[in-house]
Amino acid sequence: MNAPLNMEAGSTCVQLYGDWTLARYEALAASARAPEDTPATLDASGLTALDTAGAALLVKLLGAEQLCTLVPSAAGLSEERRALLLAVAKSMRERTAPADGGRRRMGDGLAQLGQTTLSAWHQVMQFMGFMGLALQTFVVLLPRPLRWRVTPLVAQMHQAGLNAVPIVVLLNFLIGAVVAFLGATVLENFGATIYTVDLVAYAFMRELGVLLVAILLAGRTASAYTAQIGSMKVNEELDALRVQGLSPMELLVLPRVMALVITLPLLAFIGVMAGMLGGATVALLSLDITPARFLAIVQEIPVRHLLLGLSKAPIFAVLIALIGCLEGFKVGGSAQSVGEHTTSSVVQSIFVVILVDAMAALFFMEMDW
Repeated sequence: MNAPLNMEAGSTCVQLYGDWTLARYEALAASARAPEDTPATLDASGLTALDTAGAALLVKLLGAEQLCTLVPSAAGLSEERRALLLAVAKSMRERTAPADGGRRRMGDGLAQLGQTTLSAWHQVMQFMGFMGLALQTFVVLLPRPLRWRVTPLVAQMHQAGLNAVPIVVLLNFLIGAVVAFLGATVLENFGATIYTVDLVAYAFMRELGVLLVAILLAGRTASAYTAQIGSMKVNEELDALRVQGLSPMELLVLPRVMALVITLPLLAFIGVMAGMLGGATVALLSLDITPARFLAIVQEIPVRHLLLGLSKAPIFAVLIALIGCLEGFKVGGSAQSVGEHTTSSVVQSIFVVILVDAMAALFFMEMDW
């Protein structure tokens, strides 16, 4: 009986026999031995069965590089088995690529910086292209009301907006109380505790109200968008939509973007009111400033500060929604990929929100608004 892997002395041809399957893996591992000489050809005429377990064992015996060289010209190998062997060999070659022995060379840090910069640039370009595609789809659908997806829009508004109201109110109320406590503690040294009201009002109208809500939705809604679309991609639901002639951009992306554009400004306004309510509570309990006095001081502040703060909300909404959806489309075919891209969407959304907010603050300052 021939050995499962045989290479006769003086020959350069490796011959395979029998079943190379999971059921016979232990027997194959015990009886098959790697050839001493480097083979030049592969003869699989005697091979009767092959699966991924047998292919993996063959890669271990012959080596991934050697097998990738032998398989294309192997005799007696069907196209299916040829493709299986190449796929397993390439996968194991990438997984076991030799590292550099842990030694760092001069210039490795610079090379890593260049790779990171290039990767960031590619992500920015990919995001810009995705934004352009979303804008094009929006322009095409705008004059066609019959194609508007009202039901998904309302469902996403409920999920991203209404369900987020309690956490938005609680978070902004607590932050408003903290800002008021801080202002009262610092301004007391100057005998100007009354300006705590202005501190809280200005902070929440211009910055904190919309920023806290945007950061909260970046963690709550962007991650949900990524997980939902990513799960659909893993389950091949996106392919099913395309096969039916339906556009995932029209069905999935635009309703989510529009829902966030509508709800985030409303949530930001609620956040501003909740933050000032927290400040008013602290002012009443610690500074003996009555709600009527608090409200009178707030009414003296120009309304343009509130409008400037809320003007950033639609921009934040578009960025958060598009980043969450784009990361969902990037998901591969595994649950691990869903988790990785969900984390990436949250990090990118928070970073972009803070970056845009800082740029807007500088712009408003330069414009003396």
